Amino acid sequence: MIGYYIIAGAIFLVSMYVSNRLKSKFKKYSKVHLQNGMSGKEIAEKMLADNGITDVQVISTPGMLTDHYNPANKTVNLSEGVYMQRNAAAAAVAAHEVGHAVQHAKAYSWLTMRSKIVPAVGIASKLSNFVIMAGLVMTAMNFMGALGNTVFLIGILLFAVTTVFAFITLPVEYDASKRALAWLETENMVTQQEHAGAKDALKWAARTYVVAALGSLATLLYFISIFLGRD
Repeated sequence: MIGYYIIAGAIFLVSMYVSNRLKSKFKKYSKVHLQNGMSGKEIAEKMLADNGITDVQVISTPGMLTDHYNPANKTVNLSEGVYMQRNAAAAAVAAHEVGHAVQHAKAYSWLTMRSKIVPAVGIASKLSNFVIMAGLVMTAMNFMGALGNTVFLIGILLFAVTTVFAFITLPVEYDASKRALAWLETENMVTQQEHAGAKDALKWAARTYVVAALGSLATLLYFISIFLGRD
């Protein structure tokens, strides 16, 4: 299990670095006030209207960097630091979340795929670590070894579902940012300086998903190596 803790530690450190950089970037670009004077809420509502989307509501949600699009009730949820703020960071986040709404409206294939496996991911994420540990303990104690290997394999397969989900999320997030930045530019919503800030902020936001996906893959490969070694 030492290998697992090394991988987990490395992932944690990289994740913390990217997270801190993301927070510092948003803090930096929160000081770049938009010349058009629009708030995150107004940016989101205009992008929705420009894309002909009339059945999505823009609402405020508590917390920092808690922004998300909910396809179930068709709401763009903007955090307190984005909803009423009028800066490059708020514009970037608001437009990015609307980017997901646009994906939903246009049945973007990667988003559709991700939405379909959400129920399975919910179950897998809750059970995978428990099942993996149970399998490892059973085989380590020589308690029903064959059954322990089977339980371990089931745990690995459950974890694989969450890993696949993490990688499917990548094109969804990058495409939403691409749509956001393109709209901000083509509709002249931001100046060149503001656009550069929005692009940089979204770049670091996307890297959090990259780190999560690579970390999940590294952990999955580690568990697979243990299983093959035991087998």
